[in-house]
Amino acid sequence: MTAASQDATPAPSRADRMRRFRALLRKESRQILRDPSSLLIAVVLPVLLLFLFGYALSLDADHTKVGVAVESPGPEARDLAASFQASRYFDARIGTDRRQFAEDLVTNRVKGIIVIPATFAAEAARPGGAPQIQILVDGSDPNTANFVMAYAQGVLSGWRAMRAAGHGADGAPMIDVEQRVWFNQELVSRNTLVPGAIAIVMTMIGTLLTALVVAREWERGTMEAMMATPVTALELLAGKVLPYFLLGLASLTLCFFVAVVLFGVPFRGSIGALYLVTAAFLCPALGLGLIISSATKNQFLASQLALVAGFLPAFLLSGFLFEISSMPQPIQWLTYILPARYYVPALQTVFLAGDIWPLYLRNMAVLLLEGAILLALAARLTRKRLA
Repeated sequence: MTAASQDATPAPSRADRMRRFRALLRKESRQILRDPSSLLIAVVLPVLLLFLFGYALSLDADHTKVGVAVESPGPEARDLAASFQASRYFDARIGTDRRQFAEDLVTNRVKGIIVIPATFAAEAARPGGAPQIQILVDGSDPNTANFVMAYAQGVLSGWRAMRAAGHGADGAPMIDVEQRVWFNQELVSRNTLVPGAIAIVMTMIGTLLTALVVAREWERGTMEAMMATPVTALELLAGKVLPYFLLGLASLTLCFFVAVVLFGVPFRGSIGALYLVTAAFLCPALGLGLIISSATKNQFLASQLALVAGFLPAFLLSGFLFEISSMPQPIQWLTYILPARYYVPALQTVFLAGDIWPLYLRNMAVLLLEGAILLALAARLTRKRLA
């Protein structure tokens, strides 16, 4: 018998590989259950973020404080001022001079001043007259300033329509505009913010948690110990990914319960579509976390990179809070490589619109492609050797 034949070892059977893989899964599952930080990120943090986005963050400009200076003594001016008071968009204080509210605008106690000038009554009484008002806003907050101007013009248009009802100019019939809002009839920002917040939670579960846990193993030396076993790099990678993949789906279940039951967000799609889209998104999220942990091998550095590469892009560039079309063109191109860009609209669609499978399939294809690329890079970095 030659030395080569004596050193040769039989290849492991399929049963041996499955037994090894099951042992890895049990090891990872027990580590998750024993690690308080993993449960904190997977259970407590999602609920905390959803409550923060659902209650504290709102894009609705209701009851904005404004001052209404009625400088015209006529009944038309008083009627228009009453329209501002009745609007749900404004918390209006009535005065007789714009100077009453000037200091309040400077000190941010009111967001704008609506001035009904002294010439308003004369313009309103003149046949064919178009009375004007002045809107003064605080430009240091551009979004609120735009809201105040738009809603004030809307109140004025509504008042004009009511005043002209039944007798259009020159006998022309009045045009009645009947508005219909699809998918989010009440125009409640919570209904779009909460599904977007679920995308942020899934990003943290997939990227931050995976990066921290695997980096901790590099620090403690347990990763090198596993590499000294017959476990292959592919088995090691799969054993790391699958438990956190299931943990992400479990966190999705918790987020779904909070969104629908506690916040009352409508859900018009199917549970299957929700989980399929989320499963596709977790692939690139987990792959990114594994790459970060393998490249850094340090918990602190891994957490910082996970925030920069995962959380912040998902929060700022996914369309969750800021419209992508309003971003500079180079930034718009950058968003095409972000997995959250495809996950956020899919979540908002499955909650508010229903099952739109052409959108789901297109976004899922991109997510799975990105996931395959990132997991392949993670497998290349996680080589079975001491580093």
